[in-house]
Amino acid sequence: MAVTDALRRHVAEKFSKLPRHFDQIQDAQVVLSVSRDRKVGRAQIAEVTLWCDGLVLRAEELSADMYASIDQAVEKLDRQILKYRARIIEKRRLDMSRARQRTRRSAEAVLRAGPPPKVEPPEPDEATFPRIIRTKRFDLKPMTLAEAALQMELVGHSFFVFRNSATHDVSVLYRRRDGDYGLIEPEG
Repeated sequence: MAVTDALRRHVAEKFSKLPRHFDQIQDAQVVLSVSRDRKVGRAQIAEVTLWCDGLVLRAEELSADMYASIDQAVEKLDRQILKYRARIIEKRRLDMSRARQRTRRSAEAVLRAGPPPKVEPPEPDEATFPRIIRTKRFDLKPMTLAEAALQMELVGHSFFVFRNSATHDVSVLYRRRDGDYGLIEPEG
């Protein structure tokens, strides 16, 4: 869609208020589009992504009015920022000795387990392999499981890829059907 000067000013005005809670916003991307929707008819969609010092926040809102969609997306991001800040403050209050104990226990478990046997996976058949229609690249910053779970909630995905600060390996945190989380860690 064509972005008018009034829309551009509205987006700039709304985003200028976000740093009042969180001054670590490094980059922002706003995508405005129009599509057909059964509920609203002609849907005005505002998709917003913020990159904030290793944290990615995302909001997508649709309504019959583009200004309302932008306002709702910014409000959603504002709530996510407040939630993140509350968790960071709570995290700072944790006792550091507990974190050191968990790291020591996980390192001992890795040493006891030893290297796993290598198994070569079969080659996938190109005809039955699903198409890859999008590729994303991102920086893997070390974080704890709690930080990864928070990041996954903030982004609104059902999984999150991160570098585990305890093991320094790339891990995948995912939401299970029962509402709990699962963790995929590499072996070897």
